[in-house]
Amino acid sequence: MARFNQIGTAKIPGQGTELRLLQRNDEFSIRIVGDTGELMNSRLHGSEDALATLACQRIADIARPRILIGGLGMGFTLAAALQAVDDDAEVTVAELVPEVVEWNRGPLGSAAGHPLSDPRARVHVGDVGELLKASAGAWDAILLDVDNGPEGLTRKENDWLYSIPGLTAAQAALRPDGLVAYWSAGQDPAFTERLRKIGFAAEAITVRAHRPGKGARHVIWLAW
Repeated sequence: MARFNQIGTAKIPGQGTELRLLQRNDEFSIRIVGDTGELMNSRLHGSEDALATLACQRIADIARPRILIGGLGMGFTLAAALQAVDDDAEVTVAELVPEVVEWNRGPLGSAAGHPLSDPRARVHVGDVGELLKASAGAWDAILLDVDNGPEGLTRKENDWLYSIPGLTAAQAALRPDGLVAYWSAGQDPAFTERLRKIGFAAEAITVRAHRPGKGARHVIWLAW
């Protein structure tokens, strides 16, 4: 079997942690330097797709929807969102690491079908949390695939998104009848209760990392 070759590296701002982009034939992997596991793999994106499809189903009747995605990753959530909405939609993806955007515009883009080339797609290079604070009443759906979910892995600052202030900011950034969707590597009943504490109705849905119905069980929270 062919071995992975490193084709890119990037520092996570404010943390000093380094990401590595690896390629083996048409398979891509993103890993954290010093960690033996994968952060993401281009063959395991069923739950990233589900994050977009589950959320977009809930706003299907909204004309000219505005969608915010926190975390570009390998582009699968963005691609699934674009596939699920009409031509009048606007989908903005916020990505903290500039190199991840360049990877998606370059060799990694083929994995998800080059979604950044879609005219409905916008890119905000920066912290999605700061964007949320500055965009009250702006979004019909907010999709957050940041770090490992409520239990952070790569960046301590990401914890804010899953705290009461972060959830309140996301709630304030929604338009009427909007919703927030959160991706997580695993269950977290305390997070469900936090969502409900600030007035969200919340549902935790188990999805699989690999389609059809295979791979690790991940969780999507829908909050409205």
